[in-house]
Amino acid sequence: MLFSSMTFIYVFLPILFVLYFISKKKLHNFILLAASIIFYAWGEPKYLAIMLLTILINYLGAILIDKFRKFDKQILTVTIIANLSFLVYFKYFNFIINNFNNIFHSHLSVLNVVMPIGISFYTFQAMSYLIDVYRKEVNVQKDIYKLSLYICLFPQLIAGPIVKYHDVEEQITSREINFENVNIGIKRFIIGLSKKVLIANTMGAIADKIFTQAPDAFGHGIAWLGAVAYTFQIYFDFSGYSDMAIGLGLIFGFKFMENFNYPYISKSITEFWRRWHISLSTWFKQYVYISLGGNRQGLVKTCRNLGIVFLLTGIWHGAAWNFIFWGIWHGFFIILEKILNIKEFEKQKHPIWVDILRHVGCILLIITGWVLFRSDSLSYALGYIGNMLGFITVAKDVAVYKFEYYVDTIEVITFVAAILCSMPIFKNMIYIKNQWAKAFVNLWLLLLFLLSTVSIASGTYNPFIYFRF
Repeated sequence: MLFSSMTFIYVFLPILFVLYFISKKKLHNFILLAASIIFYAWGEPKYLAIMLLTILINYLGAILIDKFRKFDKQILTVTIIANLSFLVYFKYFNFIINNFNNIFHSHLSVLNVVMPIGISFYTFQAMSYLIDVYRKEVNVQKDIYKLSLYICLFPQLIAGPIVKYHDVEEQITSREINFENVNIGIKRFIIGLSKKVLIANTMGAIADKIFTQAPDAFGHGIAWLGAVAYTFQIYFDFSGYSDMAIGLGLIFGFKFMENFNYPYISKSITEFWRRWHISLSTWFKQYVYISLGGNRQGLVKTCRNLGIVFLLTGIWHGAAWNFIFWGIWHGFFIILEKILNIKEFEKQKHPIWVDILRHVGCILLIITGWVLFRSDSLSYALGYIGNMLGFITVAKDVAVYKFEYYVDTIEVITFVAAILCSMPIFKNMIYIKNQWAKAFVNLWLLLLFLLSTVSIASGTYNPFIYFRF
């Protein structure tokens, strides 16, 4: 089930809202758990068993770790392997087989495997609980219903934010629900819905028109148009989902961490990753980077650890070489900035033109990286980037579409809106205290909600990009 669907907005959510708020507090967790299972099973019920098995494995694994501390490392290892085995099979099996066949000229058969939606997210959440128990940072959860709620809570189940157990342990047992949080939660949901439906989908239509053509089927300007359109699409698509998830969490008493902090205002790739997909970055930092030694063992090992983290980041995003090289692309510049000691450079005062140049350079690197991310293959990505850089000329036998084919008045207005909304101009508008300003914001949000639902009803929406990760 999609957040940006009429079924969710006008059937699922209102029914859940009423049931939740008329029931006693002791029933809240069971209502949310049942709703989460229905939410997940709505789209693909056959994969519900995989998620439930993940819950059971981690429930038992954590209990065994806590009970048999002499063998906790071995139990942790076995349980993590069990978690990752689902990911490897459903997400990477055919990728491994195809590459094995290419390298050794063998003819092993691939399987008709369809990846369960959200498996990367709920697997990482389950492992965070397991590792926290191993590290003695949280108490083992012996109530399987509470652990199940943590892993499959519907707001963040499909595409994050990746919620770590120690952040919501107390909220699962006891949480405060008040009108102010419900009010803010509804507003966050509307903002996220608008970002997804009104901006991301419009940008996605432009990007799809361009990326479905061969890299030599359009001019250099159109190549940049497609790359920039996708740059906005993925940000407003993913941050829109996170806004909706955070808003829904607030409505039901949960406070999830922010997942985005205006990443496109960054002046370095290091800063970008402090602002982009924050929950994934912190997960890798806490459970991989620090475990490898972090920055405590000198520059060389620090660079090695960063390289491993970003290689894994690319692999986590998808079973294809373009995702792996996207991770390597970002990892290379992160390591370069570490060698150049960018943190100390940022502490110094510089002329404004230096900051402008740094920002422009950073954005160009990010846009180039998104081409790797969006492309169907590494070869296509390299051809597309070659077009952007002017190394490829348009094929003579190809019908070239003019700029107006891709962009009309609505798209131009949406581009302007995307630029403005990717900066912290409207950051605190839902927290305004002035009554007149608050009334204006509420009317504006109501209008956005109506426009979004009209767009959804017309059938012009896409699945969230991160559903396939």
